Amino acid sequence: MNPVAKSVHVKVPATSANLGSGFDTIGLALDYYDELTFTLSGDPDNHSVTVLIDGEGEDTLPRDETNLVVSTFRKACNTFGLDRLGFTLEAHNRIPQARGMGSSAEAIVAGISAAAAFAHDGELNRDAIFELAATIEGHPDNVAPAVYGGLTVSWDYQTPEGVGSTRVSGGEPLSGGFHTVNYPVSERIHASVFVPDYELSTEKARQALPASVPYHDAIFNVSRVGLLPGAMNPGVLHGGLDANAVLFCATQDRLHQPYRKDLMTPSWELIETLRECGYAAAVSGAGPCVLVLHDGDAREDIERAAAEQLASGHWRVLHLTVNTTGVAVERG
Repeated sequence: MNPVAKSVHVKVPATSANLGSGFDTIGLALDYYDELTFTLSGDPDNHSVTVLIDGEGEDTLPRDETNLVVSTFRKACNTFGLDRLGFTLEAHNRIPQARGMGSSAEAIVAGISAAAAFAHDGELNRDAIFELAATIEGHPDNVAPAVYGGLTVSWDYQTPEGVGSTRVSGGEPLSGGFHTVNYPVSERIHASVFVPDYELSTEKARQALPASVPYHDAIFNVSRVGLLPGAMNPGVLHGGLDANAVLFCATQDRLHQPYRKDLMTPSWELIETLRECGYAAAVSGAGPCVLVLHDGDAREDIERAAAEQLASGHWRVLHLTVNTTGVAVERG
C-alpha cells in the first residue's frame, strides 16, 4: 500500500494516570503537548530514518530505529499494510520524560497515529489506534486519554481461554482485550502539575507494589474511584456537595501511593503539604510529578501552599486545562 500523504504532523497531549484512587484504570488528558512531524523521503530506495529532537529528552532519547516513536511507527505501518518507509522525524517535546506525565504513551500514540494517517484518508480510527497502543504499552490507562482526550476509565476484558468474545444480551458481543469509556470533563476543572528535577522509572515504581492488599483497602479505593466521573463534572453533583470536597475524597488512595512514597520522598512531602491545605493532590501516574485537581482557577493559592518547594528550585509547576480532543493529525 502506498501512503496517502507526503508528511504528517501529530499533536499528542500529556496524560496523568491513576488520579489517586484509580490505579491502572483512570487517565486524564492535559493541554500540554508533544508535536511531531513525519516527512517521507523522496527516494523510494531510501528506507532509513533521520531523527531530530528538541526539548525534553533531546540529550537522552535515541535517534535511530530504537527510538520508541520510530519502532512503534514501524510496527503500525506493518499493521496498516504500508511498505517500509524512509522518513525524517522532527520531534518537538514538551512532556517531561520519566516523570509520570505519559511520555511513553505519547510516543506510542504518536507513532501509531502517524502510520494511520499515512495509510488512510479522513478521520482517524481512534478505536483501532487505542487497541494497538494499549497492546504495545501493555496497559491502557495513559494511552486511552492520549487517544480520546478527557477522562477515561479502561479495563482488560479477559474472556475464557480460547473464547474471542462474550455475548451481550441486546447488544454487540464484547471482545477480549482492552476497552475504555470516555467521560466528559467540565471546563471548570483545572489541573496543576508539579514537575520535580528528578526522575523515577515506572518499572521501579511497580516493583515497590505488594502482591496483595488488605480487603478493607480495596473497598476504600472502590468507594473513591466511583466518585471521579462525578467530581470531574460538578454540575451533576446534588445535595449541596462541594466539588472540591468530592475531588479531595475521590483522589484518596491506599492501593499504590503508600507503597511508593519512599521512592519519591520530596513528592510525597509535597502531596501531604497540599492535602493538609485541602487540595486534591496525588501522584501523577507512577510519579514523581504531583497532580492537583481543582474546581475553578486556584493557581495562586496552590502556588502559595507549595511556596517552600517552589522556592527550593527543585520544582516547577504547570497550570493546565483538560484536553478534550486527544491526538490530532494534519496531513501534508
